[in-house]
Amino acid sequence: MIDQPWTDRSLNSVWHPCTQMKAHEESPLVAIKNGRGVFLYDYEGKSYLDAISSWWTNLFGHSNPYINQAIINQLSEIEHVMLAGMTHRPVVELSERLSALTSHHLGRAFYGSDGASAVEIALKMSFHYWRNLGFTSKSKFVCLQNSYHGETLGALGVTDIPLFSDTYSPLIQQAILCKSPVPLNNSVSLEEASQLAIEDLKATFEAHHQQIACFILEPMIQCAAGIQIYSASYLKAARALCTEYEVLMIADEIAVGFGRTGKFFACEHAGIWPDLMTLSKGLTGGYLPLSVVLSAEKIYQAFYHDDIRLGFLHSHSYTGNPLACTAALATLDLFESTNALALVNDLASELLTAFAWVKADSRLTNFRQLGSILAFDVANNYLPLHFSKIFASIAKDHGLLIRPIGNTVYVMPPYIISKTEIEFLSQTIKDCLNKLLEEIS
Repeated sequence: MIDQPWTDRSLNSVWHPCTQMKAHEESPLVAIKNGRGVFLYDYEGKSYLDAISSWWTNLFGHSNPYINQAIINQLSEIEHVMLAGMTHRPVVELSERLSALTSHHLGRAFYGSDGASAVEIALKMSFHYWRNLGFTSKSKFVCLQNSYHGETLGALGVTDIPLFSDTYSPLIQQAILCKSPVPLNNSVSLEEASQLAIEDLKATFEAHHQQIACFILEPMIQCAAGIQIYSASYLKAARALCTEYEVLMIADEIAVGFGRTGKFFACEHAGIWPDLMTLSKGLTGGYLPLSVVLSAEKIYQAFYHDDIRLGFLHSHSYTGNPLACTAALATLDLFESTNALALVNDLASELLTAFAWVKADSRLTNFRQLGSILAFDVANNYLPLHFSKIFASIAKDHGLLIRPIGNTVYVMPPYIISKTEIEFLSQTIKDCLNKLLEEIS
């Protein structure tokens, strides 16, 4: 195989993320040479439709000509300069445009390099905010059951997925867990689950609000928990409770922001704004590492002081990198020039039509969709051992990049996917499922 040397060399030198490396003894790596649109291509020229936008990052396709050219143009000006004591056009313009997209409810932008670092920043800000105001007892964080906010130590403290957090529990400051608004089974409706979760959150705030600095949640969808969608009524009530009990609200929009749910920000489904919002993934259209925490003015003002100790001294070497900010600006340009939110809504309708067969298959259950994100589960009595690993391997052989979460099959493709490509995506998933499930029945 032409690409074999790259896979061998990678296994001998690269420690791959979210991977038990021994598994690659049976499941070979794929070495990607290039990409175009919704497809990736290996060194033999085989194509793979990127059904999950390369970990939910890519919005307008691989090697997008407009984003490519914007980065090339920026290279002729400045590739990087530290943001402490310096500034530059791309970071200023990006900050202004992101604030405008929140109708200036969130007017200050603090930059990091990835989603987990943005969560770390937001958690530290929330603690430090109350400390600066003299409320030194407010040091606890609240998160939802089955939440996921990243894998650095602070982010793991507000992540309730044992596979990621259990090993490191001695190192983690554990958050207070509240009920998820996601129904546990079909006997409870979305609204009933929402109400139960609201009551639990209220009880938690009543008992502990003097110790709670912030409440962090993923708006509308708990993604890593298996693409679990919940009611906007919960978001709206949670915002009101945070205000009532003086708890900062952090909306983790890293996976669901930038149009994924059919609104630019998922919080807009509930008509609310948090005190802090974390963004990454689609921020640069899937091009370069960049994250940002958008904050309300009151939080910024609490750090504005003559005393340096009251400042927010967090930093990253590549904070606000000009090339990454330029990719983000080009991505925002494409949102405007392509009317991307309308594109997402059209995509949602096309996905719904293309995957109608799921609802008629008794082996599949819990069909759900919000915007360009669609998911369903394989019923437990049909579920083979190591389903996600085996299914991903079969799909790869059929030219599809997809990574199920447990028994959940989901798609989150780039917005530029065509109707023909959607049909290929749907049919390939159907064929691969039939191949796998019929083998064990």
